[in-house]
Amino acid sequence: MSRYLLGVDVGTTSLKVSIIDENAALLGLASSKYRLITPDQQSVQIDAKSMWEAFISCVVSLRDKHSIDVSRVCGISISSLCPGLVALGENGEVIVNPIIYSDRRSTKEAEIILDSVGSEKLFGLTANGSMAGAFSGSSMLWIKRNMHDEYARTKYFGHLNTLLANKMTGEFAIDYSNASYSNLFLTTGKTQQERTWSEFLCEKIGIDFEKLPPLHNSTDVVGELIDMDLIGLGIPSGIPIAIGGADTPCATLVAGVTKAGDVCESVGTTDVLTVCIDKPVFDRGFINRCHVVPDTWIYQGAMSFTGAANEWFLRQFYGELKDITAHIGEAFTYMNHDAELAVPGCNGVVFLPYMLGERSPIWDPYARGVFFGISLKTTRRDMNRAVLEGCGYGLRQMCEIAERVTGNKITKFSSIGGGAKSRVWAQIKADITGRDITVLDIHDMAPVGAALIAGVGAGVFKNVHEASEKVDKKVFHEFKAKHDFDDVYTKRYETYLRLYPALKDLFKFSVT
Repeated sequence: MSRYLLGVDVGTTSLKVSIIDENAALLGLASSKYRLITPDQQSVQIDAKSMWEAFISCVVSLRDKHSIDVSRVCGISISSLCPGLVALGENGEVIVNPIIYSDRRSTKEAEIILDSVGSEKLFGLTANGSMAGAFSGSSMLWIKRNMHDEYARTKYFGHLNTLLANKMTGEFAIDYSNASYSNLFLTTGKTQQERTWSEFLCEKIGIDFEKLPPLHNSTDVVGELIDMDLIGLGIPSGIPIAIGGADTPCATLVAGVTKAGDVCESVGTTDVLTVCIDKPVFDRGFINRCHVVPDTWIYQGAMSFTGAANEWFLRQFYGELKDITAHIGEAFTYMNHDAELAVPGCNGVVFLPYMLGERSPIWDPYARGVFFGISLKTTRRDMNRAVLEGCGYGLRQMCEIAERVTGNKITKFSSIGGGAKSRVWAQIKADITGRDITVLDIHDMAPVGAALIAGVGAGVFKNVHEASEKVDKKVFHEFKAKHDFDDVYTKRYETYLRLYPALKDLFKFSVT
């Protein structure tokens, strides 16, 4: 009988579980929403209890609705949004619910980190800066400064895979791809031994070194399944649990991003350009992290709200579309068709997609969205298309930074995720960047990537390279870059590049 592998992925608003077979064929996928804790505009946490219930619900759905024999599952692994900082007690109890990347409470703490360590020193050690929510070190420090009792009771600070692995095995662990987003990990180490927690950074920032969990490769088995909720559903007791990794590295593993020079875009609420490298040479414009593939790193040009801006525009400006939530796919199709009818360059309108702060490449929690160049002749259609073009300009900026740092020309990249299949949007991005885009016909790749990692941990696959090669990478469509509008796109791109520097000080003034 074929062995099955289970991957769980914690997303921004929901949890997904996939089950694949030994040939990496997807047998079933289930999704369930969980509760977010948002008491104010600055705070965003996951309700850990609700998240676990969503996990159980997905497994029940796969067993009962998809008729999958879960007793054949021989390994489990975890993918998750990153960071999602959780404070765990001595026995794995949740002391502070997971604080996710869009939480902005720790803006002051991020500034303290930069002042205490020095931005140059911090980047030299971690290959990153510090920003509220985007790196979990600022949230750790916020807990220490504002939740004294909870900090004292914390055994380990971990990320979401730490929480789920502990729930399943009773063991504490975190992988390198998640640790890279902590401000406390030596991402720039050339050898695995040099990639470790930094006592120096802990001392400077003020986090107790012993509160950081044991480090592991993503495919490492951290324990055996002992959780009675999952065992009670029919999953065998004692199967290996691999720690897994962050969602983007897991997803790009499925897309075949496993060696230096591989490039992939993932399109959802955020838009992330991922570039694989095999030497620790980094640029401040990117989030830089260890990959789930051993001895490789990835640049992530992470634009936080491009997809979210698209949905915001839909809900705010296309009021004639009824019941958008129930028919969201049809609504996007209608809006994208309307954008296609607008002229390229949007009659002078340029959109900055920094809706609630931005990560790559500006690293500014105060930045906000901007429509620039509106006139009395501007139409809704122009503004609609400008939102899509804004993402294209951001992608072009990321490609150019990567080329400058690596010295390698990017002529094409693959694209994955729910928003990738918008033909209008994909063609706009290809034309603006001047790069060909291959949209893969693979759905929900982060949980599948976790399942591949589970397969390595369980011995089903020899390594992550073999696991990735097993995946049938079907192509949805190939979008060739057209050059009919190079002049207008180049001019608008120059405007895009100059807008943020011109407005930087005003953003902070208006938000604080």
